[in-house]
Amino acid sequence: MKVLNFGSLNLDYVYQVPRFVRPGETLSARSMAVNPGGKGLNQSIALARAGAQVYHGGRVGAGGGPLRQLLEENGVDVQFLLPAPQPQGSAVIQVTPQGENCILLYGGSNQALDEGQIRRALSHFGPGDYLVLQNEVNLLPLLVEEGARQGLTVVLNPSPYDEALAQVDFGKLGWLLVNEVEAEQIAGSQDPEAVWSRLHQEYPRLSLAVTLGGQGSAAFQVREGGVEAARQRAVPVQPVDTTAAGDTFTGYFIASLAQGLSLQDAMARASRAAAVSVTRPGAAESIPRRDEVD
Repeated sequence: MKVLNFGSLNLDYVYQVPRFVRPGETLSARSMAVNPGGKGLNQSIALARAGAQVYHGGRVGAGGGPLRQLLEENGVDVQFLLPAPQPQGSAVIQVTPQGENCILLYGGSNQALDEGQIRRALSHFGPGDYLVLQNEVNLLPLLVEEGARQGLTVVLNPSPYDEALAQVDFGKLGWLLVNEVEAEQIAGSQDPEAVWSRLHQEYPRLSLAVTLGGQGSAAFQVREGGVEAARQRAVPVQPVDTTAAGDTFTGYFIASLAQGLSLQDAMARASRAAAVSVTRPGAAESIPRRDEVD
């Protein structure tokens, strides 16, 4: 069972700050670092470190060579990762002493996908395989449409949430993975049961996972004959940086399902992985390997 992740690669400019900058304010940062990131890259590395067979599709722009190399070093197949003339996608990230973050994103090369690239890559996959997507690349509606047409289980993490998602047919998704903020933006509530009730009524074949930070996570999986639900408590840790926690959860959760784990076991494993990640600074470099988690 293979996983194709069509997603973003970013250079993350990370600033340690005493608090988030306010409008009109100039604030001195305590430190600055340039790290590999992007939701696509983070999730591919999490999938690979969880033991999945992962292929990454996307575009590498000027300055992005080390990001491609990092994927290869982590065992991710990059045959569907093509060059682009645009600058590499990037993000400016503020991190507070409490481990909270806020992010300013620039798409760059991540917005350079074309239809031919998407269709050629997807032709190598079929029923039983997974297509993992986020909202940091262009042509997201086409990716969902073509992935479903090829029989893949299409997984969407709709982050960042914006108007482009209105063009996506949620009825063609196998899984929707959201945090509490995205849940409220999509369904008007942070309560997982309320979100599930609304989405299941409109999209009866869609499965849902909601991460709730310190409150843990919840999932609802559509199966033959009914729906399986699972709740998972958060693992108590002292957070240092939460930047890649959601991406770590996503990668480990999907890898665990692809490896045949039960829904509850997949939730528990993903929660442990996310807990480890928040105790470390940075994005991709904070993602634990499966021996640390298992």
